[in-house]
Amino acid sequence: MKFTLSWLKEHLDTDEPLEKLAEKLTMIGLEVESIEDKAKALAPFSIARVISAEQHPNADRLRVCMVDTGDGGAPVQVVCGAPNARAGLVSVFSPPGTFIPGKNITLGVGTIRGVESRGMLCSAAELEISEDHDGIMELPADAPIGKGYAEWAGLGDPVLEINLTPNRQDCTGVHGIARDLSAADMGKFIDPGIRPVKGEFPCPVKVTVEDTTLCPGFALRLVRGVKNGPSPEWLQKRLISIGLRPINALVDITNFMTYDRARPLHVFDAKKVTGNLRVRRAKEGESLLALDGRTYTLDPTICVIADEHGVESLAGIMGGETSGCDENTSDVLIESALWNEINIAQTGRKLGINSDARYRFERGVDPAFMVPGLELATKLVMELCGGTPSETVVVGNAFGDDRIIDFPLAEVKRLAGIEVPLVEMRRILGHLGFMVAGNGPVVKIAVPSWRTDVHGKADIVEEIVRIVGVEKVPMTPFERGDDARKPVLTTIQSRTRRAKRALAARGMVEAVTWSFISKPHAELFGGGQAELVLANPIASDLSDMRPSLLPGLVAAAQANTNRGYPDVALFEVGQVFKGDKPENQFVAASGVRHGFASAKGMGRHWSGSAQTDALDAKADAFAVLAAAGAPMQALQIVPGGASWLHPGRSGTIQIGPQNVLGYFGELHPRTLEALGADGPLMAFEVILDRIPEAKKKPSRAKPLLELSAFQPVSRDFAFIVDQGVKAGDIVRAAQGVDKKLITDVSVFDVYEGKGIDPAKKSIAIAVTIQPREKTLTDQEIDAVAAKIVAEVTKKTGGTLRG
Repeated sequence: MKFTLSWLKEHLDTDEPLEKLAEKLTMIGLEVESIEDKAKALAPFSIARVISAEQHPNADRLRVCMVDTGDGGAPVQVVCGAPNARAGLVSVFSPPGTFIPGKNITLGVGTIRGVESRGMLCSAAELEISEDHDGIMELPADAPIGKGYAEWAGLGDPVLEINLTPNRQDCTGVHGIARDLSAADMGKFIDPGIRPVKGEFPCPVKVTVEDTTLCPGFALRLVRGVKNGPSPEWLQKRLISIGLRPINALVDITNFMTYDRARPLHVFDAKKVTGNLRVRRAKEGESLLALDGRTYTLDPTICVIADEHGVESLAGIMGGETSGCDENTSDVLIESALWNEINIAQTGRKLGINSDARYRFERGVDPAFMVPGLELATKLVMELCGGTPSETVVVGNAFGDDRIIDFPLAEVKRLAGIEVPLVEMRRILGHLGFMVAGNGPVVKIAVPSWRTDVHGKADIVEEIVRIVGVEKVPMTPFERGDDARKPVLTTIQSRTRRAKRALAARGMVEAVTWSFISKPHAELFGGGQAELVLANPIASDLSDMRPSLLPGLVAAAQANTNRGYPDVALFEVGQVFKGDKPENQFVAASGVRHGFASAKGMGRHWSGSAQTDALDAKADAFAVLAAAGAPMQALQIVPGGASWLHPGRSGTIQIGPQNVLGYFGELHPRTLEALGADGPLMAFEVILDRIPEAKKKPSRAKPLLELSAFQPVSRDFAFIVDQGVKAGDIVRAAQGVDKKLITDVSVFDVYEGKGIDPAKKSIAIAVTIQPREKTLTDQEIDAVAAKIVAEVTKKTGGTLRG
């Protein structure tokens, strides 16, 4: 919501400085987002006269001007390309060092085609006063040379922009903002009464409202014999200052009413309206060419104003082009109505229209101002355009429901912790338009019609406290008691957060997919039971609750591939459904990788490639389990996985055969074909609910492990083992040699081929030895290495590769 300081002062008699007004607006809940003061921005620009304008010696379209800046010094040479630069012209001059807002540059002394230029003669567009950039500004001949242009032009009117919360529709008009500032002791509220305009004849146009839930009230009057043309300068300046383009007097009046009184109106050219008006639902297939030049297709959920010809206006949102007012308009219908807030919001979203009228109506305008707003608009039309008014036609209810709240005076102390005397409460509420009856301890408060957001006692307390000052609310700590704090998050909530962070740290991107999938896809992943079929699905291919997160993730990965982004790594943490009972509903963490979206690009890896493979999915699953608090030393990897995984390139993660935590590996070609996806595609799924809770038993506090001051040592070993030996067996054997010294064992190479027996393979590991008490000698390191070789040989039958 934008307005100027002078506009505000038409409704508020105040001498308070701008900075104090802005601070108070923010403190009472009308947050000031920006203050634009053109007087400050344009302070360096002054009025100057062109003494001479000669042709540039090296450019046909440039002139070399000598400019009198009025500072008593010698004329200043300026190279200018404007077609209207001439001797005797009075314009706006900017010296070197001036910031030019329209060009976003800071002016300097320059040389243009070999001629020095020590300043600039400016256009209105360069000063961001208007869009006129055809030439430099032409000021009256008697404009004072040397005087500041902003001061002379009266641009010292700051523009404030406030950020309104959705409940404060009354402050979508300057009048309502002034009322709030008056209550906060920032000045005296100026609120003259609105006198009815006497109608000279009956209105010939009748109004019918078919559905009062969409339009509770409707007021209309005809004004004959108007002369439409440009609006007066004061009105144009008002609209321009807040970024609106003046159109003509009739339209400008409606825009002024929208911002001044938060009362959107609409004007129809009466001669373009056929017969009477009818407020109704649109018919299927009807359309409207609106004032924004776009044609909108309508349906029965949309409320419209129609005549015998058809739809003439989108109710409460935008008028139609056909019945719009132009310079030939002589008779005008002025409409002021009340509209259903929810229907306005739904229509605006459906059609993608964000108009000033929609902004106000969907928040709920003042119902009691419907007719007075029409009277005020009629008065402005007669003042600016002339004409003779008809009597007013009013259909429906012109007033909102009365709201009386029984308010205990102690509520302010109870909810806000501050003491406010009844006299002060009466003053604050009275300035805001509330009426207070009684002396306590419970008073009756009548809510004004424009405060559609106030419904209960807490709302009244809020009104009092924001005017008294939220800074006066004491800081009151909550009683914590002596008991230890209980966790805020449940176990599954904590696991969910940790799993998401772990996967994001591995370079994966979180996705959110449908909880519903097609029946064939559900059956593919072990679902499809009758109890998991939706009774009323939103689409035929979203008929079943998902038994796995993977179908949605695969679809998302394929959508990226189809758009030229094949290297994707996506994850999701969400619910899966194995049955309709609560015990068969789990929280799973799943992910897919495709293309070169491998997580092993860092460090050494036996594959030597960033192409994703089953081990990436395994690492992702283990990262989730570690982050979620699974007992990593108890985890078992069993070859092969679920039916949707490749049998030779997958694994099952379990803690014994009775507790399967998840699966990882490459998706089966049949699975990819059924899902319509390109392979190879790696995936994992872990059920977070199946991770056992950590055992809680008393134990002595252990000292924190400090970083060693000694240099770690790394040794590589390559073992020739049988094809059936698992790399994990070699890792565990090496780790068991000395758990204090050996801090890490990792596989970095697997080799089968030339030089190796076909029944054998080579597995290479890197072992990190971290001394704790002293630097190890070569002999001591060799002794540890010998133990590693002996233990691996003993446990796996492997031999050290030569």
